[in-house]
Amino acid sequence: MSLINSPLIVKCPTCKKSVHWVAEQIFKPFCCERCKLIDLGEWAMEEKRIPGEDLDEHIDEFDETQYH
Repeated sequence: MSLINSPLIVKCPTCKKSVHWVAEQIFKPFCCERCKLIDLGEWAMEEKRIPGEDLDEHIDEFDETQYH
């Protein structure tokens, strides 16, 4: 079997099940809607975060007058 014709296989970020990276897989990189919604909920509850400075530290520096 040729590697060119083989679809990429990734692991679902939520349950680690193998997922074929093809157009028909509408929830990719997730294996199903349930895993996608679990991941979304984790982000919404701030269980997952991208490292960086908190925005609250820069709010005092914001000058609203320049946007009016």
